[in-house]
Amino acid sequence: MRKGIHPEYHAKAAISCACGARFEVGSTVPSMRVEVCSKCHPFYTGARTRLSEKGGRVERFRKKYGGAKKEG
Repeated sequence: MRKGIHPEYHAKAAISCACGARFEVGSTVPSMRVEVCSKCHPFYTGARTRLSEKGGRVERFRKKYGGAKKEG
């Protein structure tokens, strides 16, 4: 490898999350702050997202406008 063109590698870079969790990973920066990690992200924690609880577009439309009237 050529000398002087590669960034410095930190084997124990400190990663801190907004939830308070801390990790040590290898990185080219010595420390980093992130907003979401595997301890607080809804995908990993099993929490349901707000969009899936609201239902589909058709259900929201029918609830808002009372649904379509059937002709018979």
